[in-house]
Amino acid sequence: MAKQIQEILIDDLDGGEANETVSFAIDGTSYEIDLSDVNAKKLRDSLSPFVASARRAGALPSRRRRAAGTRALTREKSAEIRAWAKAQGRNVSERGRIASKIVEDYEAAH
Repeated sequence: MAKQIQEILIDDLDGGEANETVSFAIDGTSYEIDLSDVNAKKLRDSLSPFVASARRAGALPSRRRRAAGTRALTREKSAEIRAWAKAQGRNVSERGRIASKIVEDYEAAH
C-alpha cells in the first residue's frame, strides 16, 4: 500500500495558497502566520519602519527545530528535486513545500 501525505499552506488572511510561515513577536508573545508572498511582503513592509528603528533582542525560541544536518532548500535545489521527482513518476506540487519523503529519497539517490 502506498501513502502520500501532502502539506498545503493556506493563507491565514485571505484563504488562498500560502508560500511561507512568517514568525514575529510583539509585547513578549510570539506568533506564526501562514501567508502568500504578497501578504508576507505587506506584513514586512508595514513593520519595516519599526524594525529599522528597533534593536535586536536575540533569536526567538522556535517550536519547530530542524533535525541536525538539515537545511532549508534553496529555490534551485527545490527545482532540482521537483524535476527529479517528476522524472521518477512521483506526484509533487509546482509550489510550496516538498514532502520530506521526496526530499529524503532524492538525497538518497544522489
